[in-house]
Amino acid sequence: MTGLLQRRAREVRQRRAVLAWEYRQRRHSKGVWFRLRRALVDAESAWAVSDADAEALCMEAFAALSVGRALSPPKRIFFVPSARLAQLPSRRRLPVRLGAELLGTPNLVLVRHGE
Repeated sequence: MTGLLQRRAREVRQRRAVLAWEYRQRRHSKGVWFRLRRALVDAESAWAVSDADAEALCMEAFAALSVGRALSPPKRIFFVPSARLAQLPSRRRLPVRLGAELLGTPNLVLVRHGE
């Protein structure tokens, strides 16, 4: 019985060590994908916009998410209300999922659920 308990305790310690490592990585390279997926969970829709429209959003004090700067090549990712999105002439709808189309766009605008 003691051998079984020791083995189970060792397995629990190993799982805790892996979890601790994963939590530390959230601010590092592995954490980029976690934060990007987290942003996409909050998004009802995703849109690609031109550089000019992205600059206009920056000038209007819409802050780009930090996760976009951590990607390579860097991307500008914004959360904007749907009313403001309707005013952007270059908008093009994208599927809200990690894919080539979404990851290939340099300027991404997300709309939160219910906005």
